[in-house]
Amino acid sequence: MPDLEGDQSDFRIVKIELDERSLAPATADIEHERKVAIYDLLEENCFKPAAAEPGAGPYELYLSNVERRLVFDVRRAGGAALGQVHLSMTPFRKIIKDYFLLCESYYDAIRNAAPAQIETIDMARRAMHDEGSDILRERLKDKIELDKNTARRLFTLICSFHMR
Repeated sequence: MPDLEGDQSDFRIVKIELDERSLAPATADIEHERKVAIYDLLEENCFKPAAAEPGAGPYELYLSNVERRLVFDVRRAGGAALGQVHLSMTPFRKIIKDYFLLCESYYDAIRNAAPAQIETIDMARRAMHDEGSDILRERLKDKIELDKNTARRLFTLICSFHMR
């Protein structure tokens, strides 16, 4: 958990936007997932750029996927640019692929499987989601500090660049 000296509201995201050109084409269900993730993220998050001083935030975050790199464009509330963090998507490829396979299995199970099977697949899906958020936190280490729930929600949004 980031060290939150000063006003905790300084170290949070108050606006998030996804670059529409970077997003995979979305079904209504996928669009709903994106909106829910953004809503949940804005309701509760902990986001502290490494060089942030008390009073520097809150922040706006613009996410895009440019040339197989995830771009975190961080700004002060109101739009003043603070900088960008670029992450290679390579370390996320396998986890995202595996996560999508588990999600498909989960949705199939909901329609056809016994409750015990659904629960088992859901636990595996959640564990995979946790693993993806841990990778995100590790990759952002020394750049942006996130709590676990913020990392989980951001991982959902990262996946949305690949959802079909």
